[in-house]
Amino acid sequence: MTLDPSHFINRELSWLEFNQRVLDQARYAKVPVLERMKFLAITASNLDEFFMVRVGGLQLQQAQGIETPDPSGATVTQQLISIYDRVNTIIRDQYECFLHSIEGTLVEEGLERVVASQANAPRAEAISRFFQDEAYPVISPMDLDPDAPFPLLSNLGFYLCVRMASGDSDSPHRFAFIPLGKAISRFITLPSEKGYSYALLEDVISHHAEQYYPGKRIEECIAFRVTRNADVSVREDSASDLILGMEEVLSSRRSADFVRLEISDTVSDVTLTFLKQKLGLDDRDVFKIPGPLDLSSLMILTEIEGFPALRDSVWPPQRSPQIDPTTPMFQTIAEQDILLCHPYESFEPVVRLIEEAAVDPDVLAIKQTLYRTSRKSPIVAALKKAAERGKYVTVVVELKARFDEARNMEWARELERSGVQVVYGVRGLKTHAKICIVVRREATGIVRYVHFGTGNYNEATSRMYSDISYLTCDESLGKDASAFFNAITGYSQPQPYEKLESAPLGLRKKLISLIEGETQRKLQGQKAYIAAKMNSLVDPDIIEALYRASKAGVIVRLNVRGICCLKPGVPGLSENISVISIVDRFLEHARILYFYHGGEDALFISSADWMPRSLDRRIELLTPVEDTASKRKLMEILDTYFRDNQNAWSLQSDGRYRRLEPEEGQPKVRAQKLLYQSSVEAVRVAEQAARTKFEPHRPAH
Repeated sequence: MTLDPSHFINRELSWLEFNQRVLDQARYAKVPVLERMKFLAITASNLDEFFMVRVGGLQLQQAQGIETPDPSGATVTQQLISIYDRVNTIIRDQYECFLHSIEGTLVEEGLERVVASQANAPRAEAISRFFQDEAYPVISPMDLDPDAPFPLLSNLGFYLCVRMASGDSDSPHRFAFIPLGKAISRFITLPSEKGYSYALLEDVISHHAEQYYPGKRIEECIAFRVTRNADVSVREDSASDLILGMEEVLSSRRSADFVRLEISDTVSDVTLTFLKQKLGLDDRDVFKIPGPLDLSSLMILTEIEGFPALRDSVWPPQRSPQIDPTTPMFQTIAEQDILLCHPYESFEPVVRLIEEAAVDPDVLAIKQTLYRTSRKSPIVAALKKAAERGKYVTVVVELKARFDEARNMEWARELERSGVQVVYGVRGLKTHAKICIVVRREATGIVRYVHFGTGNYNEATSRMYSDISYLTCDESLGKDASAFFNAITGYSQPQPYEKLESAPLGLRKKLISLIEGETQRKLQGQKAYIAAKMNSLVDPDIIEALYRASKAGVIVRLNVRGICCLKPGVPGLSENISVISIVDRFLEHARILYFYHGGEDALFISSADWMPRSLDRRIELLTPVEDTASKRKLMEILDTYFRDNQNAWSLQSDGRYRRLEPEEGQPKVRAQKLLYQSSVEAVRVAEQAARTKFEPHRPAH
């Protein structure tokens, strides 16, 4: 199929527009100021990863002379030109937001950044004492001998570049680096009459830099930060030991080419020329920063004690009315399927299922995938306990989960030491599916209890990410779950599923079949409708199928948090497609799909986004939700998102986004707040019903 470039938005520019929407939350006056700073920190962290992975990958292609156009028709060089232009605008907006909006508001509220050279006497004394007692004994300068190899600078490393007069007319400047490292906090607490005052480590060290070089004339001391290419993958066909291969990847990242230099905009031409030459960077790769570098570190400030008025009100996760904490999870799931909407409803039942399975004498086996976990994971602890108690425990640990490789290798080794059968995914693919199966012997025979999710088995991020959990002992889904694990762990030919669908084998085909089904029904004069929620929509084949549906008259409503390469609202192509994106206090992460399906209301949850990498290079799952109560709840959740007119953005056909506002007379709807209020109300109704239920005491016999 020949693709028309005019039908697609460039992937990289779409991602940058998503980061702009996050930044717009940092600029949104209705958001409490510490929450605004949190959004600002996220945009900086996002850009770090974008440069390490996406820009790094494009630079490699450009260096190799690869200029293959993407679906939007842009060559690699054209994409890089557009990226640098857009990133410079985002950086300008970031610092306008921080320096001229957030910081001013924080100062008014008693949270102040102090510049070392301008500190009053008590603070200056505290800064000097900190330098002498804590910084100077720890932080050592790094001399740059012109005749020695250039030192290895760490990825995202923070340094001061010191320029001194050399006294040599042929080479008048001498350079040195002061690596700041991570041993000392960047934020130094200072005396404060009210609230909280702090200085930045780089400012303090720079202010006292002459103490490292007594007798030298320091001409300049400037902060800079470097980013290396992290688009490095393991060569599985040449690595007999995958862990060894991943260790080689991590090592390669530490010495990969530089892709970005961030440096204070006060830098001299002399110092900048020196750094560009030594780092092998062009002008395009240099970003002059008009304020403190690395805004992602501001996340630490959002966690300081106090200042409750500057934060969102607390929304503690609610218990599900379907789940009695005094009743074993096996009994609860046997009575009814359970659908949970996190973080509004607690992730605790999922953890409890695995913890109960670990000690239940009737449980024979536990099989689970692990993609990203918390540092002190209770799920990993339960799996280890289960294995130590003699249960058959199999865990598929995905070592190739980007930037979590080291932690996953550590978990894998710990699990193996406890007797767990650990499988490192499938050669050439990432195992991204979220599934756990507990096999239990009961009076009726073997019963499989299964959890399917859209998010990771991570109780920490479950409080920050919006995801769906589905707990069931449906016999067909249980059989499919067993077949799924057998195919992965046994490297056997996957067997046909009864209800599940998986990537990379049949998921794209299934999705296109569902879309085409709606198209055909509409062409036959029947009702047809598609609604879907996901993180990214990139896959050209699915986009073209959605265009065909729109041309047939099918109404298509999409909620795509991040990248969307589809152009909605184009006459004759996509006028029946609308796309919104919601950016709010929780990260939207759930994948929910709805097809009218001739009135049957076909609903699914999935671990996969509609992207080539998810459909071709990952092991993913599409799970049908079939019981009536769960379907109704899932439809209500999906509908709530499409009603948002507070934090929803509408994608325009030119790739830009417009914040939705309530029309005159229309009530304000904030989807996340409404979902939380619904969870609270459900608990209240359940508790009230329990109080009004009369249960007589029976005499003991």
